[in-house]
Amino acid sequence: MDTLTKPTLPPSQHEFADVIHRLEAGGAMLPDTPENLMQIIGIYKAYAVPMDFYWRDLLYIAERVFLDPFPFFKYFLPQEYLDLHNHYAGDDAELRVWRGEATAHPELLAFIEKGEAGKMPKLLHHLWHDRINMEFAEACMRAMYWHRGMGGKFDPYLDTDEYKANADRAIRAYFKYNPAMLGLYKLFPEMFIEQCRQMSYYANLGLFWEVMAPVFFEMSDLYDEGKLTSVPEAMNFLVNGIFAVASRPIYHHVYIRGECYEIIPKSKGFVWLYEAALPYVEAVFYRTAPFRGTKSYNAQAQQVPQDQKDFHYGILYADVFPVGTAGIPPTLLMQDMLHFLPPYLVDYYKKYCRGEDDTLIQLGISFQRSMYCVTSAVIQALRTATLHPLDDPNPEHLQANRAFFEMQLDRFKRPEARLRDIQHQDYR
Repeated sequence: MDTLTKPTLPPSQHEFADVIHRLEAGGAMLPDTPENLMQIIGIYKAYAVPMDFYWRDLLYIAERVFLDPFPFFKYFLPQEYLDLHNHYAGDDAELRVWRGEATAHPELLAFIEKGEAGKMPKLLHHLWHDRINMEFAEACMRAMYWHRGMGGKFDPYLDTDEYKANADRAIRAYFKYNPAMLGLYKLFPEMFIEQCRQMSYYANLGLFWEVMAPVFFEMSDLYDEGKLTSVPEAMNFLVNGIFAVASRPIYHHVYIRGECYEIIPKSKGFVWLYEAALPYVEAVFYRTAPFRGTKSYNAQAQQVPQDQKDFHYGILYADVFPVGTAGIPPTLLMQDMLHFLPPYLVDYYKKYCRGEDDTLIQLGISFQRSMYCVTSAVIQALRTATLHPLDDPNPEHLQANRAFFEMQLDRFKRPEARLRDIQHQDYR
């Protein structure tokens, strides 16, 4: 017997055995086809442009708007934040993930200027809803904030006396010249602290997406250059990106009249992977909440899960057809992505279903495919960090990897899960 022969395990008996075998071979949950690759890369590009606005505005709200009781203009991003340098793009990047510019993306700036309706005052664009839908970004933030306790040290810190003391200093400084609000703070301190915690989650998500936007931009450029040629290559780019930026700081600073108040200091050592990325995937990809108007809220009829861990309304489970209606957060994202689709995706969608009339639904399903690829990268990264290499010569180690993959895929046994659907190209 050849001692160099890689040990093999008997076939998995799991419902998704084929997918598990693909993961064990270094693949993704999404099948490796040119059509799938084109869809996910095109969607990454279309997602990255509005995401470049999302992360900037989330930080602006967390750092500047803060506890403004009437934040009418919180979506009106000042030039300072459009010019803010992304830490992972541009010549002065801490780690240059994308070869493009560090300031706001040119396509984003062009859309802010003209929208769909043409050049007009910014307020009219806003009222006409001809703008980037920050409501989607806030819905993601609220999902993270509602599904607290997803691991890491960031979330428990929000309940400590140290955090409350830091928040107290910032709140008193913010309302220094507003005796009415200071009086309310004295009467209802926990209400203000709770709002401050929410602002910390704005910062958390903003710092998370600041990384993801250049990652997606770079993947799009590599694909256009013919350097990303398969779904596993795309997934592995994400895995490598996850590890490259895993230790970027997660913090919350507030700037009040020129002074910085460190509500969550960088010195706490909270890092991107454990305090932002993993909680985001858990809360947003898997859980979120029932979409108003499409799911019953009749808890007595057990139409909403009794346990928080059983929530299953994220994009990995979403039925994109009813989601494609006005006012539902994923639909708002689909509308944002529509403005920035690369030409090859526009041409692709014209060929299927109802052509251009069906584009929102089609790109929503492509987005679902792309997020299964991202989730695959997270699963492979967790396996890399906690278990064994895929080519480990020890059969017991390979069995431990398999048990891990099977445990991860158990979550897709629910009838709502779309893992079965994305295995077929005719799911549109």
